Amino acid sequence: MSDQSWLTEFPDMSRRELLGIRKALDGTYRDFSRAYGDQIEAFFDPLLSFLIWFENLLLNTPWWLILGIIAGLVFFLSRSWKLSLGVTASLLAIGYFGMWEDTMRTLSIITVCTFLSIAIGVPIGILMARSNRAQSIITPLLDIMQTMPAFVYLIPVVMLLGIGKIPGLIAVIIYAIPPVIRLTNLGIRLVPHETLEAATAYGATPTQRLFGVQLPLAMPTIMAGINQTIMMALAMVVIASMIGVKGLGQPVLKSITNQYFTLGLLNGLAIVALAIMFDRVSQSYAKRAQRHLGDNQNG
Repeated sequence: MSDQSWLTEFPDMSRRELLGIRKALDGTYRDFSRAYGDQIEAFFDPLLSFLIWFENLLLNTPWWLILGIIAGLVFFLSRSWKLSLGVTASLLAIGYFGMWEDTMRTLSIITVCTFLSIAIGVPIGILMARSNRAQSIITPLLDIMQTMPAFVYLIPVVMLLGIGKIPGLIAVIIYAIPPVIRLTNLGIRLVPHETLEAATAYGATPTQRLFGVQLPLAMPTIMAGINQTIMMALAMVVIASMIGVKGLGQPVLKSITNQYFTLGLLNGLAIVALAIMFDRVSQSYAKRAQRHLGDNQNG
């Protein structure tokens, strides 16, 4: 009588064959990291130097000066005294509870991650908007980046570059960059064809249409993408602290392992305060940009 066990048990690969595949893949990646790890690390050295410089700048500048600059920047972007006062009060409370230095470290890495995500993500979004083939290739990659568990990103990055700021920064960017790419693509594609035809009729070149018509009209959608990127970067702070990224994530991680409820709560609230601050300021700026655009169109 033939073996009919496959009717009751799923016919899976044998443990020996699976172990062979795992050993081959791990060995290949380990050889790659040994062969090219130093060159890749040297490539990221300028970025690491900038990150350390920016973090030291925030830590060594007097707190009242940092507070004044942030409040001024918030008012410049939002034109709201209430929001500026709210941000100032939040930062004063964070400093009063002894979390100022960790907050500045988190602020430095989030700022650098956000600018890098915008610098990389917006051109990719433009490429997707101008080419259906590029969109069909990049969209599945973005789906994988957004659905892959965040912990998985840490494994190859740590194997390649070890523990420290740069591996954390790369993991945060991979996790946070999809929204700005997707919404840049969406915003440009939503620009009315009639508007583009009118620009073409007035003799605008493709570059002039992009920078003079498409990007300004897509700006509110792009700002929504930047807002989501910042939120996802902040959400990654605690996970990145597992590979040595200093900031508000490390006390939260410490409170989880040692069951320090109050420590975790206070640092978690500080992360929430930063998230609300970034969210409200970016939304206010997007609304202002949209109103300004509407006034220009009506004028």
